Amino acid sequence: MSEPQPTQPQSLLSIVAHCDNFSVSEEKITPGGEKLVSWRLTPDLSSPVLGLLRPCVVDQLKLESSNVWNFSLSGTSESISFASSLDTPAKRTRVMKEMCERWRDTGLWPDQIGPKKWRAEMYPIFRNPFGKRDAPLAEDGEVETGDDSTNYAFMMERAACALVGVVTYGVHMTVYEGGPEGEFIGNGDELQGYRIWVPKRARTKQTWPGYLDNSVAGGIPSGLGIFESVVKEAMEEASIPEYIVRKHAKATGVISYFYRTDAGWLQPEVEYVYRLRVPPHVPLQLKPSDEEVESFERLNPEFVQAYSNQTALSSSSTS
Repeated sequence: MSEPQPTQPQSLLSIVAHCDNFSVSEEKITPGGEKLVSWRLTPDLSSPVLGLLRPCVVDQLKLESSNVWNFSLSGTSESISFASSLDTPAKRTRVMKEMCERWRDTGLWPDQIGPKKWRAEMYPIFRNPFGKRDAPLAEDGEVETGDDSTNYAFMMERAACALVGVVTYGVHMTVYEGGPEGEFIGNGDELQGYRIWVPKRARTKQTWPGYLDNSVAGGIPSGLGIFESVVKEAMEEASIPEYIVRKHAKATGVISYFYRTDAGWLQPEVEYVYRLRVPPHVPLQLKPSDEEVESFERLNPEFVQAYSNQTALSSSSTS
């Protein structure tokens, strides 16, 4: 793997700030001057806010069927919700699926939901983003149960989530070699002898093609548990056998951040973080198992830290 050409070195704290670059003010005004509108589950003003809508999305929703959307104004506060008749997760899922696919096919916002950006993955949306993860499997999203008492509210296409500013979820696992068992990478001289498995994202990826990535990472699809997503992604992306992940992977915490893209789309995310130290007696060679990763290489921590922010592996990666 050829050596990346780095951007200006930054501290890890500045990288965190770059990702967590948006906070919602009481007025809901973005740095670009856009007035955001709350997207609620139902017309009741006590209903949970699921996401935040930009003016261009609000205008588009006003062109949709009046049987689907409810528009409310309380004082100077505007909100949009599903119509009262859409009172089950399955009904909302069908509406979102039809609408997002129609938007894609008519060329709306191709930078987010165009054919090259479409993921064909259904993501769960929850009333409480930090509450119970009780969504069904994606293939059961349109199965009517009549039950609207769950934390799960509906599911929608992954690529369209940033259009409506809803929280999405993912897993990240750093796979490394070296160091004593039960300890993770430290600083300075403590870094000697460690190696981190670092993949190069495939150039066909919808997002960040050709960039360095975490050892194993991926979104959590509807109906799959957090750790089960780690197991799934480890095998699919890195060919790590299930028994190794279940025995050696350790949870290290949860990171939440709110990212506003350069184009103004809103991406609040929750990432569940894991680490996996490869024991010396375990022969493990990370290698791509699907089309999302191009290659793997073991890199020292100093290299990873120095090139961790906006690092492309070739000039074509950012085109």
